[in-house]
Amino acid sequence: MQLFKRGQLFTALLALGLVAATAAAQEPATNVPPVMQAPTTSAAPPPADAMPGPTDRLTAPDLEAWLDGFMPYALEQTDVAGSVVVVVKDGKVLLEKGYGFSDLAKRTPVDPARTLFRPGSTSKLFTWTAVMQLVEQGKLNLDADVNQYIDFKIPPYQGKPVTLRNIMTHTTGMEEVIRGLIANDEKEILPLDATLKHWIPERVYAPGTTPAYSNYATALAGYIVQRVSGQPFDQYIAQHIFAPLGMQHSTFSQPIQKNLLAMTSKGYKTASDGKEQPYEYINLAPAGSLASTGADMANFMIAHLQNGAFGDQRILREETAREMHGTAQASVGPLNKMMLGFYETTANGHRAIAHGGDTQWFHSDLQLFLDDGIGIYVSTNSSGKDGSARLIRDGLVTGFVNRYLPGPERKDGGVDAATAKQHAQLIAGSYNSSRRADSNFMNLVYMLGQTKVTANEDGTISVPMLAGYSGAPKKWREISPFVWQDTNSGDRLAADVIDGHVTRFSAEPFSAIMVFQRAAWWQTPGVFLPMLFGSLAVLLLTVLAWPVSALVRRHYGVRYPLAGQDARAHRWSRIASLAVLVSMGGMIAMIFAMMSDLAMMSPKADAMVIAVRSLTTILLPLGAAIALWNAWTVLGSKRSLWAKLWGIVLAVSCLALLWIGVACHVLGFSANY
Repeated sequence: MQLFKRGQLFTALLALGLVAATAAAQEPATNVPPVMQAPTTSAAPPPADAMPGPTDRLTAPDLEAWLDGFMPYALEQTDVAGSVVVVVKDGKVLLEKGYGFSDLAKRTPVDPARTLFRPGSTSKLFTWTAVMQLVEQGKLNLDADVNQYIDFKIPPYQGKPVTLRNIMTHTTGMEEVIRGLIANDEKEILPLDATLKHWIPERVYAPGTTPAYSNYATALAGYIVQRVSGQPFDQYIAQHIFAPLGMQHSTFSQPIQKNLLAMTSKGYKTASDGKEQPYEYINLAPAGSLASTGADMANFMIAHLQNGAFGDQRILREETAREMHGTAQASVGPLNKMMLGFYETTANGHRAIAHGGDTQWFHSDLQLFLDDGIGIYVSTNSSGKDGSARLIRDGLVTGFVNRYLPGPERKDGGVDAATAKQHAQLIAGSYNSSRRADSNFMNLVYMLGQTKVTANEDGTISVPMLAGYSGAPKKWREISPFVWQDTNSGDRLAADVIDGHVTRFSAEPFSAIMVFQRAAWWQTPGVFLPMLFGSLAVLLLTVLAWPVSALVRRHYGVRYPLAGQDARAHRWSRIASLAVLVSMGGMIAMIFAMMSDLAMMSPKADAMVIAVRSLTTILLPLGAAIALWNAWTVLGSKRSLWAKLWGIVLAVSCLALLWIGVACHVLGFSANY
């Protein structure tokens, strides 16, 4: 999207959504519209007989020396205040260490055992674990209609209900929910049931068919845990997960307990700014309200690496844990898949599952290498310079894997040069993210931030949204039919082809939670952007011509030349142009402001949203009608050819804006989005 800095929309969406892995794209608050959080490492596994093991290099002294070289420099370069890193191996903590500060004003260093961080969407792993606890007790069925567990109704889509399996694999088909995801005031937090019942997002895909990350669906799962267990969600997690794992410094409660609040790291935009940000309250709490120390997260990792066992305690039966870790929902082609709550992030031939998380200020990732008995968790407490905190997370995990878990080089046959160029041309074009607002006015954001695939002369493809750490677009080379690999990493990109046409694609590390679907012709930047901004420019010129022409006539002493209906149409067309320009421009300005300040997405802003939408809903159709009347009047008059041509252009512009208002759901009176 050209109107934002590269990746800015994606990062905004990611933070808003409490997703797991960010990027660009769309990492935009708890993991909104824009952006998303995805796994940080990926690669296709080699043949079973070539599966590698961890290197002997992975020892506490070597790891600490490596981290001490990486983390301080990374924090300084990205302008991040503090971070915690934990690595577990073979059922024990190998290393846990804090870097930087948890409170810049007091110069309080990060303590991995006592400093609580906000892991954002990594919280979801606790929600999924709770669901699986109730599944193994026979109280929940992954394939049953969730309506049997709740006291309101999720409407079916094409006759098909939502199931917990759909929820855990992010294939409910629900559109993105943005309103009120993160608040800075605990008074804005509503009970979970009230939040879920306030507005049920539209389902835009058939269940089980399309990965589309959903915070709403995750919170729905948490509500089911609450109703079936008979305990408030935060209390259930505390009793059935935190207690047996000895996680004494962890909580989902909002407001957070006072003793834990005093231990919680402050959040920052940047370390150099140094201004403490408010505590982030998550309305969809099961999707991202956790606060926890690195030491506590180590216990959680150990339990999952040992298939539910932690010392003499057990949070899941072994068979349940294996089902959770190994049941896959396919995405596109051979790309990494979605497990029951975990992303697959297999890298260098090492089987791995993971989940990341982002709030506005905290950015985290948790990776489990199941066959190697290794887990790594990292969290930072600042968004960093230009949102670069994700580079610490992604770079740390990637560096760790390459250093301690190497694997054999991929040996794919590739395709011939002619085929590569043909397939590059087939996939080239504009795409919409499956994780988007579809039935409300925030759809306009996604239309302005589409993903573009370009075909390069050498047969490779580029996706500007999927940039490397340097900000430069990755270059993808085709390694098998309609499967590409980043030339500098193991990340892959694949496309679905129907009747010789590419219908959608995805790429690692986002493939588990999101795909990109071919945009309709009118949605492509070459059509949509000129239609939107060209029309606004026509209206602006019409409005500016009003005072300019009056001043020119006054200067030369020339009388207004029109009379009767010509004069009325002329004047009303200018009034209509001003009204449409102000209403549509105000709508766009409001959306951009909301994307840059999450406080504007709180329920307190509903009155503003309703007022701006109502004004637009009234003025766009009225303006189009007046512009058509003016064009009809001008064409039937004796005015100049230029006046007639401009009357037509003005009418077309008003009609185009009305079309955009309808197609992007800008028109309406609701504050739900």
